[in-house]
Amino acid sequence: MPIQVVCPGCKTRFQVSDRFAGRTGPCPKCKTTIKIPEKSPEVKIHVPEEFASGGRSTTGKLVLKPITRRYARWNPVIAVGIAAAALGVVVVTALLGWLGVFKSWIAQAIGLLVISPPLVLGGYLALYDEESEPYRGWGLYIRVLVCGAAFASLWAFYGHISPRVLTGEIWNWFFLAPPFLVLGGLAAFACLDLDMGNAVFLYGFYVITTIVLRWLAGLGWIWLDNPLPM
Repeated sequence: MPIQVVCPGCKTRFQVSDRFAGRTGPCPKCKTTIKIPEKSPEVKIHVPEEFASGGRSTTGKLVLKPITRRYARWNPVIAVGIAAAALGVVVVTALLGWLGVFKSWIAQAIGLLVISPPLVLGGYLALYDEESEPYRGWGLYIRVLVCGAAFASLWAFYGHISPRVLTGEIWNWFFLAPPFLVLGGLAAFACLDLDMGNAVFLYGFYVITTIVLRWLAGLGWIWLDNPLPM
């Protein structure tokens, strides 16, 4: 490594090879005697052998390309498709309700199982943590199906116990609603790895949406009677 030298006579700055470190010699310009400084110790950084060349080939190109995070973001086409699907669900639910299809509890259960996974998927895409790698593909679809089934099961459980615990007074809901919010949040937390706040929010969104769909199906509001929400 070259050594920087400044002549004390003519103030000329130049470089000499480090093999002359500690020697004396004349300045090439004014012939003043110069003592070459000792070679300063070099700082060496030890890295794994595979990165010894800085991660680049002999041509200077990166050997390993950085992995970029991929986000499960909606694009405009998907957003329009989801909006159209939501509108279609509203129209179909209202039409089938007007025809009396949902008078049977079996039809209500089937409708709930059909609508639950899309609601969970939409909520997940809006609420997942952007700092984490999102689920996608079959891994996401299986988790959404399991979470949707868990949410639907909570409605079935509610339909089973509500005739025994609800008396028509508003204070009953202050005791009944919190355990369901916790159970629904735990289901979303376990299936989708959402933080607990977002998991509870997702379940709340699901409950409100299914209650509204139940009303559109012509079955009234859930607090007026006790069947399943659709």
